[in-house]
Formats: sequence, C-alpha cells, structure tokens
Amino acid sequence: METKSTENKPAARLWTRDFTIITIGSAISMFGNSMAGFAMSLMVLDYTQSSLLYAIYVVLYTCPQIISPIISGAILDRFSRKKMIYILDFTAATIFTVMGTALMLGFFNYALFAVVSFLLGVIESVYFVAYESFYPLLVSEGNFQKAYSVSSFLETASAFMVPVAVVVYKIIGIGPIMLIDALTFLIAAIFETRIKQDEKYIDKQKESIAGENVTTTKRMFSDIKEGFLYLSRERGLLAIAVYFFFSCLAGGAMNVMCLPYYKSTFENGEYLYVMTYGMAFVGRAIGGMLHYRIKIPVKYKFTIALLVYIFLGLIDGTYMFMTIETARILCFISGMGGITSYTIRSSSTQNYVPDEMKGRFNGAFLILSTAGALIAELVAGLLSEIMDARFVVLIFNLIAVLAAIIIIGGNRKKVAKIYNTDN
Repeated sequence: METKSTENKPAARLWTRDFTIITIGSAISMFGNSMAGFAMSLMVLDYTQSSLLYAIYVVLYTCPQIISPIISGAILDRFSRKKMIYILDFTAATIFTVMGTALMLGFFNYALFAVVSFLLGVIESVYFVAYESFYPLLVSEGNFQKAYSVSSFLETASAFMVPVAVVVYKIIGIGPIMLIDALTFLIAAIFETRIKQDEKYIDKQKESIAGENVTTTKRMFSDIKEGFLYLSRERGLLAIAVYFFFSCLAGGAMNVMCLPYYKSTFENGEYLYVMTYGMAFVGRAIGGMLHYRIKIPVKYKFTIALLVYIFLGLIDGTYMFMTIETARILCFISGMGGITSYTIRSSSTQNYVPDEMKGRFNGAFLILSTAGALIAELVAGLLSEIMDARFVVLIFNLIAVLAAIIIIGGNRKKVAKIYNTDN
C-alpha cells in the first residue's frame, strides 16, 4: 500500500470547526471521566479491602473490550461513527446519573457495581473504535502529528483530575462525582452532534456491496474477516499490533498492582501513588506540548520508537523498587517516552490505514491490546497472592522489552515504512 505524503506541501489549518468541536467535547468528558474512574477504584478498594476483588472489578471492565471491537469495528466501517459517538456519550450520561443518584441515597452492592463496570466497559470499547476511526477524518492533511499530540495532551491533562478525585472522594463521596461525570458526558454529546464532517467512506462501502444478496449478519462477519485479513497482509501493522499486545500485558499488570501496593505499603498510600505515578502525566503533558511545536524527524521515527519501547519497559518495571524521589523522576521520563510512542504510532498508523478500513483496524488493534491487558490483570491478580507486587510488574515489563526487540526490531523495514512518513 502506498502511504500518503505531504512532502513539499504546506500543511492545511489544523483548528477547523469540526476539529475544534471534537477537541472541546472530548476534553470535557475526559476530565470528568478521569476523576470518576479513579474515585470508583478507591471505593472498590475501600469496600473490599482485597487486591483480588479489585483485580476482578478491573477485569470486568476490561473483558467486554475483547468482543465488542470485533463487531463494532465492522459495523462502524459502514455506518456513521459520529452518531455512534454521541449516542454512547448520551448513554454514559444516563448510566452515571442513575448510579450517582443511587449512591447518594446510600445504595451500594459490589455485584451490581461490577455489572455496571462491565456495561461501561462495553460502552468504552465501542466508543474507542468509533472515536479512533472518526477522529482522523477531522484532521487536515499534514497535521496528524500535531493532532495526536493535542489528543494525547488532553488525555494526559485529564489525569491531573486524579488528585482532585482523591480529595473530593474523601470529602463528598463517590455519588456527587458520578453526577459530575454524567454532566460532562452530556455536554460532550451535545458538542458532538454539531460536527458536520461528511463520512464518505459509508457511500464507498455501500458501492462495494451493491447488488450482493447477503444478510446483515453475514456481511458483518465477512467484514470482520476482511479486517483480520487486511491486518495479516500488512505485516508492518501486524507487528505493531502484536507488540502492543505485549506492551499492554505490562500495562495490565501495573493497573492492578501499583495502586494496591502503595495503598497497603505506605500511610496515605493513595496520595503517595498519585504524587509518584502522576509524574508520568507531567512528563506526557510536557512531551505533548513539545510534539505540537516540533516535528519528529521523519527518518528517525522508527529508531526513536523502538528505543522508547525498550526503555519504557525497563523504567516501568523497576521504579517501584526505587526510593520515592527516584521513582518520581523515572515516572516523569516514562511519561515523556509514552507520549512519544503514542504520537508516532497513532499518527502514522491512522494516516496509513484507508478510511474505509479504519474501523476494522482499530477494532483488531483494540482486541489485541485489551487481550494483553486482560490476561495480565487476571494473572497479576492471582500472582499478587503469592508474590511481591513489584516482581509481578517487573516480569511483565521484561516480557514487553523482549517483544519490542524481537517483534518491532525484527520487522524493522516493514514497521519503518509506516513510521518513517511525514504526517
């Protein structure tokens, strides 16, 4: 496949009407959801006092992200991604309103809360595929790196709501926080209804199946198959997706190990966790601003990405063994590397994949990433009963380092063809 090139062409304006709307809307929902998500995690830990039950809660949120993208990826290549985005935001606003009201009335049940977590996982997984497949359509040619640095900066900035969540949770509880989250989803959905971008890929897909006498179900399964066949043909994309399966193994282990470790090891451990791990978000925020201003040299993108993948695994696997001061420095460096990894990977792959295949590619990518996180969350939760959490995190991160060397490094030419592009 030939990649798009912007060489010798002046970049068009990034901040178009639609790009501004999607950026403002997503920023509002990210900030509210970040605060509610962490507060919900604290509530589960406080209620259960168990790392295993906490891991089960996280797994239930992650689990639907294995199946949902298979279906949604195929569907969203033929139907409106924009409509799906704001419908899901309206739905999330309703769920958080009901749950927030129930919690404020004093009703809480772990099993019911776990079911809601599962439902929110379904919404999140479908939303991810819809958003990741629609967002590139709103980016003008030559501005992919800038756009994804903005997206990542906002996602990172929203993480600064975590310390706010700790304070607010201690003062007023989870109920009001969930109502605030409901309001942010509602505002985001209203913003998203105002986007005017034409989704031309829908007509293109309709033309491709004109005259076919195939049921909707058969067509959906055929689309799913085509998505995986496309990924198998594009060996560079396949290598990237498979590597991120292993990268998400490390991330999944950290998701279920880090907070419980700090909370059980140190007095006021949740605050210490926020102040330590939060340095990664400071690094991401600063890195995002740099990537918005300075373009990564095209010929070095692959090399930079590979080195970042390796160093991230080494840093994330060892910082829990360090003093708090050293851990904060390492987390800051990890954040800088993480934003670099995200910007190179997202801008390059979304620029490379055709519009009519974005839903299926993003669905397949999410399946592999989620599978990695889910496996690690399950295994790490069990290992935490017999091993020091720090060694669990180290093992999974060393696996990610080996994967970067073997999978990305071993497919240098094919991955570099995707990464080393001017986008």
